[in-house]
Amino acid sequence: MAAVQLPGSIALVTGASGGLGQAIARALHGRGARLALTARRDQVLDELRAELGGGVRALPADLSDARGAAELAERAGAVDVLVANAALPASGRYDDFSPEEMDRALDVNLRAPMQLALALAPGMAERGRGHLVFVSSMSGKVASAGGSVYSAGKFGLRGFAGGLREDLRDSGVGVTVVFPGFIRESGMFAESGAKLPPGLGTNSAEEVGAAVVRGIEKQRAEVDVAPLPVRLGAYAAALAPGLAARVQRRLGAVELAERMAEGQRHKR
Repeated sequence: MAAVQLPGSIALVTGASGGLGQAIARALHGRGARLALTARRDQVLDELRAELGGGVRALPADLSDARGAAELAERAGAVDVLVANAALPASGRYDDFSPEEMDRALDVNLRAPMQLALALAPGMAERGRGHLVFVSSMSGKVASAGGSVYSAGKFGLRGFAGGLREDLRDSGVGVTVVFPGFIRESGMFAESGAKLPPGLGTNSAEEVGAAVVRGIEKQRAEVDVAPLPVRLGAYAAALAPGLAARVQRRLGAVELAERMAEGQRHKR
């Protein structure tokens, strides 16, 4: 299957008002893609559109709404690339969420990307070209204390993408999942104000943008954007989850989760 050629392609990027979304938009624009950018914050979208110049549309949308994804897909029209990046932090113990907060997190983090794929992938397959990118998280490979609701959505994205990739085999439509770790200076972790234990390390939003481009152009199924210790931790958790959980606790995972939950509570 030939990779989508980004120059001249139309790419829909969700969550484009946040740090990761803006970095992804800049990376795709730098490769010559025409962009349709969506988020709830109109003003930030307009500022990004003004920065990037021609070939950029702003499509404000609320993906927590039941009809939000379908309506967005309708307004976007035929697109060649979907980057499902929008997400809510959803940090905290499961019993600290109200039912409404839990539903909202799953609506944005899992249901909306699935619904967008449902709306857009058939057209891509009919045209014989396209690519779907789902921005998950290293929390979509390894769960930890205070992250059950967030991990539920991010693990779900990986499972959905894996099955969807097989469903779309030989259709000309590629599927990539990107797994960022802790991102410095922008994004959910940085905005929470939490500090990492020594040795874990961070990445930049620009590295996530580059990973999205790499996933599309090289037809990668999965791309990790995390330092080696974080990637090794995810690998260990897949082989020995109980042992990995004990190591996480010793490294201060519970305290980190509590700080992140407190810093992100207002975004639920």
